[in-house]
Amino acid sequence: MPKLASPHPGPTANGRRRACCILALSMALTGIALPEAAQADPAVTPPSPPQEAPLPPNPWAATLELYGFAPIRTTGDTTVRGFSAETDLWLGDLIPLIQMTASARGSVEQGRIGLLADLSYNRIGDSLARTTPRGLLTGKASVTTNLGIYDLALRYRLGARESAVAAPGSWSVIPYAGVRLVDVGLGVEAELRGNGPFGLRLQREGDLSRTWAQPLLGTQATVFLSPRLRAFGRADIGGFGLGGAQDLSGNAQLGLGYAVGNSTDLNISWRYMGLAYDNGASRPNGFTSYQNGVEVGLKFFF
Repeated sequence: MPKLASPHPGPTANGRRRACCILALSMALTGIALPEAAQADPAVTPPSPPQEAPLPPNPWAATLELYGFAPIRTTGDTTVRGFSAETDLWLGDLIPLIQMTASARGSVEQGRIGLLADLSYNRIGDSLARTTPRGLLTGKASVTTNLGIYDLALRYRLGARESAVAAPGSWSVIPYAGVRLVDVGLGVEAELRGNGPFGLRLQREGDLSRTWAQPLLGTQATVFLSPRLRAFGRADIGGFGLGGAQDLSGNAQLGLGYAVGNSTDLNISWRYMGLAYDNGASRPNGFTSYQNGVEVGLKFFF
């Protein structure tokens, strides 16, 4: 007698169908979700491009300052073969007499060691002077002046590198030592007259020309008051009496600088400058010059 099929499939067939459905659904769902899961997975990120190492700072640095010195008052005397004439000029008297003036200073350094130079030249036409009274003789005189001062020195920097902009409190101190070359050409023309009964008149002319070198010591310093405003000072001395009976020169300067760009400063300062020379002969040649006034400069940092 044949066996009748059961109206309900057995557990094995149902389980097989259910497993196939679950597998197909899982594959379908997995195939759709995998790309989103891969994108959301923080562990699966595109590789970043390699970064270049930062370049080391340039060990070289330089500055250049173009400046002009306007002495409010200039005093001094010129002695040629024992005959002296004294000058006392205010700025208003001096400006019409200027025939030529040029000045610049700069520096270059590698690391903390460097060189600095300060070059200035002035040619002044016939400035009125008065003769030194001797007995009954008095008179008037005129003095022409050619004066070049050229400094070259080795320097060492303490503190931060020189710059136009820096953090408040940033500072530097730079002592230096070198040589100062002084080139002087002076001409004196005088008219003397006697106060006695004969009214004696006498014309005298003389010239002094000399070039010599002086040892030089100095220092300069800077401190920033704000990122763009700084205070600075400078002082030096040269000569030390080595070039004659009297041989001395010096500068003192104090001022403020303001950055008008990231690498340019506008400087204004008060400056005093003195120079004295005498050869000590029985009929001496020599001169003195003392100036104080305002210096304005434009300084570039490289």
